[in-house]
Formats: sequence, C-alpha cells, structure tokens
Amino acid sequence: MLQFLFNFVREKTVTRKMEINGKDHQKIQNFEDLDLSIQELIESAVQARKLAYCPYSNFAVGAALRTTSGEIIKGCNVENGAHTPSICAERTAIVKAVSEGHTNFEAIAVVAFQEDQFTSPCGVCRQVISEFASKDIKVYISKPVPVRILCTSLYELLPYRFDSSRLKQDS
Repeated sequence: MLQFLFNFVREKTVTRKMEINGKDHQKIQNFEDLDLSIQELIESAVQARKLAYCPYSNFAVGAALRTTSGEIIKGCNVENGAHTPSICAERTAIVKAVSEGHTNFEAIAVVAFQEDQFTSPCGVCRQVISEFASKDIKVYISKPVPVRILCTSLYELLPYRFDSSRLKQDS
C-alpha cells in the first residue's frame, strides 16, 4: 500500500523550487530521491511522532536530529494540561541529545500532519536549534507518509538569529 502511495504521488508531483527574493532557498523533493541517510533521519522522525503525548491538541509531531558524530536522536512533542509546560518535538530531541553529551548537530527532520502545508519548527525551536548549530544545518520537513519533503536550512528559517556572538563582554 505504501509503495502504491509513493508511486501515485510521484506521478502527480514535480520537484520544484520555491523562490524568495529571486534566489532558490527551499526545495520540495521526492522522498525516494533523497540520500539514504536523509531518508533514515526522516523515518526516525516518523517513528518518534508515534510516541507523541498530545491528548489536548491531537497534533502529533516527531523530530530526529543527526549529530556531527552521526548518531540519530529522536524526540516527540509532550503536552501538558496547563499548556505552557508543553514541549515541542524538536526541543525534546535537543534536550535529550544534550543530556547524552551531544551539542553539535548537522541536520534535523520534523514530521507532522497538516493537510495543505508543511509544519515547520516554531520560533522557539528555531532559536534553540540555533544555539547548538555551529554552522547552517539542513532542516527536512515532512508529513507522516514521507512522499514529498521540504528541504531547507536553519539560516533560511531563522535568518536574523540571536547567538552568543551578539553578546557584549564587559571589559
């Protein structure tokens, strides 16, 4: 059944580039055309999404980080009845990674379901990802059945990020 869906959507989908200010920034690609390591990262996020605790919104999100050492660390969103203590999947994965000694990442995949659009990381998650990205990292955004993938980068999602270089040191 899954192969049927891949074939059906591939026939109906043309890989295209989105243009912002005349430059190619984000690209929608077919899952099967991606490198196997990227497919593995996205599939890990799909699996993480299945563990989401979201009884209030029923909006399950999964994320998977690839560390610079090549390990994949997964996270899911965890909601709370008071809402404010809820945590997004991306931050769950980052906190888990940091607690296991990983502080440098090369890519992240985020998986959620919205009918007509891709679900990108929220602003807080973008800033937290930026804290642990010593360079621009790839961001792959997918739906639970990974057929079409939005391929972008942290710097595209957060072009004016705040980082430690902006802090003034007192002399």
